[in-house]
Parts: sequence; structure tokens; C-alpha cells
Amino acid sequence: MGAWPAVLFALLSGAAAAGVASYIVGRRVERRVAEAAARATAAEGERLLEEARQRVVLTAKEELLQAREAWEQEATRWRRELERREQQLDERAGALEERDRQLQGRDRGFTQREQSLASREQEARARLEQIAGLSAQEAKQELQRRLEDEARSEGAALARDIKEQAKRSAEREAKTIVALAIQRIAADHTAETTVSAVALPTDEMKGRIIGREGRNIRAFEAATGVDVIIDDTPDTVVVSCFDPVRREVARLALERLIADGRIHPGRIEEIARKAQAEVEAGIVEAGEQAAYETGIHGLHPELLKLVGRMKYRTSYGQNMLEHSKEVTWLAGIMAAELKLDVQLAKRGALLHDVGKVLTHEHDGTHVELGVEVATKYGEHPIVINAIAAHHDDVAHESPISVIVQAADAVSGSRPGARREAFETYVKRLTQLEQLAGEFPGVEKVFAIQAGREVRVVVTPNAIDDGRAAELSDQIARKIERELQYPGQIKVVVIRETRAVDFAR
Repeated sequence: MGAWPAVLFALLSGAAAAGVASYIVGRRVERRVAEAAARATAAEGERLLEEARQRVVLTAKEELLQAREAWEQEATRWRRELERREQQLDERAGALEERDRQLQGRDRGFTQREQSLASREQEARARLEQIAGLSAQEAKQELQRRLEDEARSEGAALARDIKEQAKRSAEREAKTIVALAIQRIAADHTAETTVSAVALPTDEMKGRIIGREGRNIRAFEAATGVDVIIDDTPDTVVVSCFDPVRREVARLALERLIADGRIHPGRIEEIARKAQAEVEAGIVEAGEQAAYETGIHGLHPELLKLVGRMKYRTSYGQNMLEHSKEVTWLAGIMAAELKLDVQLAKRGALLHDVGKVLTHEHDGTHVELGVEVATKYGEHPIVINAIAAHHDDVAHESPISVIVQAADAVSGSRPGARREAFETYVKRLTQLEQLAGEFPGVEKVFAIQAGREVRVVVTPNAIDDGRAAELSDQIARKIERELQYPGQIKVVVIRETRAVDFAR
């Protein structure tokens, strides 16, 4: 029995030694595996680094090729431009040579005429000396009279020929300058619409816009003065209004409300006010951008604001701001060709229609209002004359005003630039709002439904319920008497009393 503990001890010692040996072998295997993995990782890193280096080199080569192609295209364009200019210079040099030859021919003609006159003078002197009863002084006076008559007749004929030739040359030069200006302007054909589409995240949003019993959509239309059209078109609501400013305010407000998700009358009025302020800021920015694009500096801030407001006005369907910028570029090119003051031509062109943004608020034509505001803010007299004379209301006092008038005609007469029907439509809706707004107690007037409905918001303290019904009838009768329109117009008078207080 005493031998068993020794055997057991020997077995345990052997197992422990075997375990230690296995541990040492395992550690060595793990170290070798780790070293092999490290070497593989390093090799893979070097391979990826080499691939990245090759991609960078290929990318650099591609960019270099693209830059070289762009440079070659630009060089080709400039080469063509230089060739065209050289051709124009050659043509003008040929014309000048032709004029020089004509003048030399006339000079020779004058010399011959002088010689002929000298011979005639000698003959006349001899003839007069033979006439009895005439003294030398009297004969001299008679000769002078005849020479003066002949010289006057020849001078009149020569002046008439020179004037006719100058007219032909001026007309040819004018056509060349206008054609050059038109070729250098590549403007888009603009066509204004009266609706703006607003995308919805889901069709469920239409119900939230309408609100319970339509209170949200009524509050929105009353706050913005537009017509919101909700039909079967998926995920879309249409904002309709003839006034681009009101339409833009409504579009921004509706997008803000959809993004915010809180749609109720109070929130609608708050968002509408913020959208109105944002549009006003955008108007100032549009004016500054137009001045920057056309290279005009030093305009009065109020004039910049009026220029920006042209972004939301149209003339026969043509956006007035784009039209004014186009006229500015055309006038600048023409003035440069004629060696005139380019800055004055550009200022007169940019401001020539500025009075149109004031015709809805003040009495008078757009020419009168434009002259008044330009004078008020200290514009140059030549600029003011360009505004006043671009429709021939007053006489042209400088070539600048003639250039502005020509550029205006070129921009407005382009095919597709203007639509007569749209301008007539806008004038009818504007007149409709003005007619309804002339009654006492009227606070705001909105023409909606393409002019088929006019909504009149009255002051509740001035108009009671009975007077509201009477007012709607009076407005309808006045529209019938003074306005021409197709179909019928619905007159809606809205009287709303609000009580507002604050809990502090």
C-alpha cells in the first residue's frame, strides 16, 4: 500500500511536465502564427499602398488631360474670336480706303471746277470791260454776284450728296452694331405662370391642410390672398394667384407649414408673416445681385429695392428683372461699340422700367413714376432722360437714351418673349381688386380663382353684418358697370371679429 502514493506522485509530476511542455509549444505556435499574420498584413498593406499610388497617378493623368482639353477649347474659342475681329477690322479698313478714294476723286473734281471758274472769270471780265457804261467797280460786283450764285448752288448739291451718303453709312453701321449686340446676348425665352406646385410627403397631409370643416385652408387663403387648389393629383397642392409676390409668399409659407407639421390658424398667420419678411429680404438681394451681374455700382438702396421688386413683376408675360438685365447688357455693348459712356448706358437701361413696380401703388404712368423716383435719388440727368424718352414721351437729349430705347425694343420683340393675353389678364385682376378696395371699411381684397371670385375682408368695427350683405351687392354692381370680363364673378365679403389678450 505504501507504493501507491509514490506512483500517484510520479503520475502527477509527469502530467504537470507534459502540461508545461504543451503550454510552451502552444505559445511558440501562437507566436509563429502571429508573426505570419503580421507579415501577411504588411504585404497586404504594401499591395494596397501600391494600388492607391497607381490610382492617384491615373487620376492625376486624367485631370491633366481634362485641363489640357479645356485649355485647347478655350484657346480655339479665343482664336476664332480674334479671327472674327480681324475680319471686321479688314472690312472697316476696306470701307475707309473706299471713302479715301471717293474724297480724292472729289478733290480732283474741286480742282477742275476751280480751274473752270477761273477761266469763266477771265471771260466775264473781258466781256464786262467791253460793255459801255459800266465802271470797273460795277463789273467786279456783277462778277462776284454770279460767282456767289454758282458757288451756292454747287455747295447745296454737294451738301445734299454728303448728307445722303452719311445716312446710308449710319444705317449700315447701326445695323452692324445691333446685330453684334444681339449675337453676344443669349437670353432665355421667359413665360410667367400663375400657379406654383407644392409637393406633399403623403396624401394624408391634404386633410391636415384643409383642417376641420376647412378652417385651416380658409385661414391660409385669408392670410396670403391666394387660392389653394387641392384635387386628385397625388402628393401635390397647387397655389394659384395672379400676383407673383403673394404666390411666392404662399408657397414658402405652405412649405414651412408642411415641414413643421403644426397646421392651425394661429401658426398659419405666424408663418405667413415670416414668409413675407423672407420675400422682402429676397427682393433686396435680387436687386443687389442684378446690379452686381450688370456691373453697376453706387445705386441708391431704395433703387436697388425697386429693381429687386421687378423680379416679381411681368410685362406681357416677360419677367421684368430679366428683361431689364438683358436691356442693360445690350445697351452696354452698343455704347462700347460707339465709344460712349458704358456705365451711364447701363444705368439708364437697368432703371428704364423701374416705374412699373410702382404703378399698382401710385397714380401715373410707369415713365412718370420712373423719372420721379430716379430724380428723387439723385440719378444723372442723362439716365433720367433715358427713362423719360424710352417710349418717345419726351425728346432724346443724348445718344444714350436712343441706345436704351433700341435695346428695349430688341429685348421686347424677341419671338416668345412676351404674351399679350397674360398682361391683359393681370391688368383685369388688378383692376378688379382696385374696384373692390375703393369702398369704405374694406381692409384687404384678394382676387382668386383666376378672377372668378373676389374676397373682401372688411373691418368689423366699421361694417356690421347687415352692411356686409349690402356691401357685397354694391361691389358686384360696380364690377358690372366698370369692368369687362367673361362669365360671372363671385363677391365674398368676410367680416371677422377677434378678441386677443395675453396671460402674463
